[in-house]
Amino acid sequence: MDSVRSRTSVLRALAAAALLTAALTGCAGSSDAHATGPGVTKEPCPNAVNKKNGCIYLGIISDLTTGPFKDLGGPMTQAEQKFWQRVNQQGGIKGYDVDVVTYVRDNRYDIEVHRRAHNEIKGKVLALAQTLGSPMTDAILPDLRSSKMIAVPASWASKWDAEDVILESGASYCYEAMNAIDYTSQRTRLKKVMSVHYPGDYGGDAAAGAQIAAKAHDLTFTDVEVVQGEPQAGITAILAQKPDLVIVTTGPADAATIVGESVSSGYDGRFFGSNPTWDKTLLKNRAARALKARYLQTAPWKPFATDSPGHTAMRAALGSVDPNDNYTSGWVSSYPLKAVLQKAAENKDLTREGLLEALKQTSVVDYEGMLPSAAGNFSGDANTSAFRQSVINRPDDREFTGIKVISDFMAGPTARTHRFTGNCQQK
Repeated sequence: MDSVRSRTSVLRALAAAALLTAALTGCAGSSDAHATGPGVTKEPCPNAVNKKNGCIYLGIISDLTTGPFKDLGGPMTQAEQKFWQRVNQQGGIKGYDVDVVTYVRDNRYDIEVHRRAHNEIKGKVLALAQTLGSPMTDAILPDLRSSKMIAVPASWASKWDAEDVILESGASYCYEAMNAIDYTSQRTRLKKVMSVHYPGDYGGDAAAGAQIAAKAHDLTFTDVEVVQGEPQAGITAILAQKPDLVIVTTGPADAATIVGESVSSGYDGRFFGSNPTWDKTLLKNRAARALKARYLQTAPWKPFATDSPGHTAMRAALGSVDPNDNYTSGWVSSYPLKAVLQKAAENKDLTREGLLEALKQTSVVDYEGMLPSAAGNFSGDANTSAFRQSVINRPDDREFTGIKVISDFMAGPTARTHRFTGNCQQK
């Protein structure tokens, strides 16, 4: 009899404990219901919008002061911070605000500085909201893989399409070059194409895409590398070989020199610039007339003043700023990380492993009209998920950022049919 009573007492105690646990779980804030890892706290963020929320810390490592891409890194970082502030003002991520201010570091576009910054903050953040530069991101990639930390790149190399831990947005430089050649070949007869570009992942990726498209169209292809600040080798090659189309993948100043001096020396062909070749200040450059007559630009998304819900929200969040499409890049590239965080929170797993699993479950992203939702497919293999569409722009000094869309998102036949195996340069 005593043993029966004893068992009954134990069962009643277990049942009471279960009811108490259920009650506490139901009453607790949503931040208490998640598995969490580095960079996630129950305590609110500094200067939290929602004082009862926990905090998700994201890192930013960018070129902010003295490097050659500070004019990209500064606006991108500002736009990203405004993006996440808006997310917090809308309630955050299921019981958490997002902090992208505490762990911002300047890499000065230096690989070792970037690596040191990453080592300093990696134990304190859940993911990187920005890692600027292909070689810098390459330097920390083994650590990102081993720690399963997701990072948003401020570069558009095709190899990011094959990296599980890299959360890219928009078409790569490789697909931009393919689309440029397809677009031109549909409108004029081409025989010879030349790629004039910087060495490395930026220029090399575009040159690889141009070579693939040239082969698809049975065109003669020439590859010319130029050093930053010394584009004369490209100009000499253009004047000697007289290609029908030149794909330029440099910085804006060198692009203007290449176009301006080639045209003034008698070259009568056309130019297509990769996205980073353009800056609105070129309309005040002495090459402006040649650029407006002979140059078009490929871009992964539409410019700052575009009428879409996302562009409108970005401009409202930024307030009074000088229009700049580097803001656009920072804002657009934040949407996939938001979607993955939301998915991980729905899965109640805000660990790095949980975030990586959520990324693999993400097949569409709501970019609020700034990109097609299909651009946010991270669930398939590299060939399936690589986004291949570009917009085509031309210089126009009536536009806020000096560039006007003349062709909506498009993927030409080369980009559509290309079998992508992980990195265009491997071809």
